Amino acid sequence: MAELAYESLTGLQKAAILVVALGVEASSPIFKNMSESDIQQLTIQIANIEEIPSVVTDAVVEEFYQMVLAQEYVGQGGLEYARSVLEQSLGEPRAAQVLSKVQGALHVSGFKLLKKVDPAQLLNFILHEHPQTVAVIMAQIEPEQAASILAELPEQLQNEIVYRVATMGKISPELLNDVEKTLESQMESVLGQDFSQAGGANTVAEILNLADRNTERKILDTLVQKDPELATEVKNLMFVFDDLMLLDDKSLQRVMKEIDVKDLSMALKGTGEELKDKCFNNVSERVATLIQEEMDFMGPVRLRDVEEVQQRIVDVVRSLEEDGEIVVSGKGGAEDALVE
Repeated sequence: MAELAYESLTGLQKAAILVVALGVEASSPIFKNMSESDIQQLTIQIANIEEIPSVVTDAVVEEFYQMVLAQEYVGQGGLEYARSVLEQSLGEPRAAQVLSKVQGALHVSGFKLLKKVDPAQLLNFILHEHPQTVAVIMAQIEPEQAASILAELPEQLQNEIVYRVATMGKISPELLNDVEKTLESQMESVLGQDFSQAGGANTVAEILNLADRNTERKILDTLVQKDPELATEVKNLMFVFDDLMLLDDKSLQRVMKEIDVKDLSMALKGTGEELKDKCFNNVSERVATLIQEEMDFMGPVRLRDVEEVQQRIVDVVRSLEEDGEIVVSGKGGAEDALVE
């Protein structure tokens, strides 16, 4: 790219220039929140950039800064508040341009206003709404907030809402507009209007990870009866192999009694040193040596094979947890804790 003009840049080109301008350290967290396909596209674009005039870089960074400010203003006081502040600092034409560019992000951030609502008020509001409306709201608020509210809902409504969140996927603008109007009238808040992706099995997993044991088990049991494949997907997302780090030593030792040395060796091929050390510290020196020798002997292995073995071990953890033989740190209430 011999010469760049700010006015002719595509969104992807601006993203690439911004990443270059921010530097490796500041840009790393951005990539962690991107899909693999988006990372690939952005990386290719960065590789194709040869010369970036300083005036172009400055313009891109300034645009990004203004977009961030706009989102913060909406979160503080709504769309009209953001428009008023931006018009004072940038002028009406430029303010309208910035708000237009970040419209999607601004709309999403509107739901952040729900964090300021008292949980009791939100619960009272939810109890009188259609399950689909509740599901949209639950998919947008923080998992901790959703888990707390979920535990207070009637059991039948719990199951209905969780299933709707898990199967939500894309949300139509029409539905979101309806939800927004309801929220605006009930809570007198200026919220957003457009979403592209919300809910899904991952959202349910996050919520149930933070719910109490009784609520989690009841909902999963109902989900198994209603949609076994979806229930399995949610369960798998609730605990992954690297979460073995969450087990206390006694629980980990109990898990490893059920695992073959060869399987554990294969599973550990795809993990970091911290988890390897934790596992080695919870077996005898002889077994640790056997595991290390097995890992060295098998050499390079296919990622798919490693993930299959890791999933089998995750299934063991889930089974032992359901039987009450182990506890995953940070989950459940005080009644689930193990005492000497």
